[in-house]
Parts: sequence; structure tokens; C-alpha cells
Amino acid sequence: MKKKNVLNLIKYYSEKNDEAFRNEAYEIAREFDETGDFQLSEYIMALLSNVNTFIPQGQNYDLSFFTKIEPNQASLPLPEKIKEDIIGIINAVGHNAGVNKFLFEGAPGTGKTETVKQLARILDRDLFSVEFDTVIDSKLGQTSKNISELFKEIQNLSHPEKIIILFDEIDSIALDRINKNDLREMGRATSAILKGLDTLNENIVFIATTNLYESFDKALIRRFDSVINFNRYEKEDLIEISEYILNEALDKFKFAGRNIKLFRKIMNLMTDIPYPGELKNLIKTSIAFSNPNDEYDYLKRLFALVNKNNNDNLKKLQDLGFTVREIEILTGISKSQVSREIKGDQNE
Repeated sequence: MKKKNVLNLIKYYSEKNDEAFRNEAYEIAREFDETGDFQLSEYIMALLSNVNTFIPQGQNYDLSFFTKIEPNQASLPLPEKIKEDIIGIINAVGHNAGVNKFLFEGAPGTGKTETVKQLARILDRDLFSVEFDTVIDSKLGQTSKNISELFKEIQNLSHPEKIIILFDEIDSIALDRINKNDLREMGRATSAILKGLDTLNENIVFIATTNLYESFDKALIRRFDSVINFNRYEKEDLIEISEYILNEALDKFKFAGRNIKLFRKIMNLMTDIPYPGELKNLIKTSIAFSNPNDEYDYLKRLFALVNKNNNDNLKKLQDLGFTVREIEILTGISKSQVSREIKGDQNE
């Protein structure tokens, strides 16, 4: 794609010249196809095949049960396996084939909700999240009635092809209908959701998230076109993500020094690295609480959390792969003293 293609797209869009805009977009798709980027070419063609290019932006929606959520503007680090599934969702939406209902399941902090925000940005869609507090009612039968009204609101949305509906933590109203521990009212709620999903407009992207996948009604699971497992993080994935989070945080805390090599060594010492949600809090808190006059104080704090056995034996720290300079940073002991003590241990 050449610079002139981008300039032409902007020009035709600003002029509201629909035909010229589409022709330029088709030309870009053709160029991608010729260079072997078939997937991107198909995606552009699919987007153009069934969408009104100049849909009004920033529309006001009168919704009783929903809150509009701003999309995630920052890039989202995900393991390759999950990332491939998310690209698959983007492709599926672009193909306009009626594959539009997705369930994100996984432990808290695995990035399910943030990924939905990222999808809203990529797909250029308005994101609305259901407010379950307005749906759940103590009156018998009222919750299921509210769910029915909720889906009517969804069906009446103008420009459904520009909408993503999010049921975040859908398990709060939809558990297994035959679970003896489940309230009968929740069974009715689940049945109402089933009916709503059966009549959902295919142009609307519907995404639900859950931390309690094992408790889900099997009939409800079958209503989704795809279930994405967000628990697929390897240790190296989490270390890479932690580095991304650190770099993002250090851009805000200018006093803190950047020592990625030492940071990765500390993270590698962790037996169980937490998922991104908790990891983000851990790193940001360590920096925020650190001494502004000590650029690496946050690394000391992180190391103290990892080194729960308070193993300050300098020789053992060296055996773990830390350099003399790194041991000085982590312990506050000067390099010369570190060297002397390590040599003394070796001579014993």
C-alpha cells in the first residue's frame, strides 16, 4: 500500500465520496492479494461487501440496561495461541457469515475484558456493556422479564453492524439450570438469555466473559459460535507481558530507572507468575511505592516479594545468575563488599 492510497482514502472519506472511497479500498485489497497477504485482502473485501461506509459516528443510544465503554487504545499483549483466536474473530466478523457470538472463559486477570475493548477499537465498533445491577431483581420472575427487555433493546439498535455487546461475567445471571444449588430464578434467567441469543441480529457482535465456565449450562455454551480459553499462558508469555507492563509504567514514572535484564531475572525466580491483571497491579504498585531518590528501589521491592525466604546469601544470589552490580542494587551492599564476601565464601 502506497502513501497515495492512504491520502486518497482520507480525501474521499472527508468528501463523503462513497464510490471513490470503495474503489480505493478495493485497490488496496487487490495490492495486498498480489503481494501474498491474502487474509488481509479477504478481510478488507468482506468489510466492504456488506457495510455502509459512511455510517454516522458518535450516535446517541437510549439504552436502559447498558453502559458505553471506551475501547482500549493501547496494544494488548497476549500469548500467541490466544492472539490467533482473536485474529480469527476479526476475520469471522469481516466475512459477515453470521459467526458473531463468542464466549471468553478463563481465570480473573487473564485479559478477557481488555481484549473485548481492543476488539472494539480494531473493528471500529461501539462497545456496550450490560449493567447487571439494573437487570437482576428480587421480585419473582422480574429478572427474566428484564433480560427479555434487554434483548429487545439490542434488537432495536440502529446500525447493528457497528455494535459490540458485552456480557461481562455473564455467570452472575446465567448458571447451570439443572444445578441443585442454583436458584430457580437464575434458571429462568438463563432460559431468557437462551431465547435472546436465538433471535440475536447476526450483524451484532456479542461477547460474554466468565470465570465459572465449568458451572455453565451446556445449552448456553452451544449458543456461542466459539469459546476462547484465556488460561493458555506459559511462563515465558507472562515474563514477556510483565516486561511490556513495566515499560508502559516506566514511561509514566520518570524517576525510575530501566534495567530490563535484572527485571527479567527477578521475574524468572517466581514459581507462579500471576496473570496480567494481578501482574499489572504488582508492578505498578512496586514503582509507585518506591523511593523517588533511588531509581531501582522498585526492583528491590519486587525482589523482596519474590525472595520470600529472605535468602540474602550473596554467593547464592550469584549462583542464581545475578552479577555483582545487580546484587548491589538488590541488597544495597556496595560492589566492593559484595565481591569481598563472595570471594571469602569461595575461599572457605
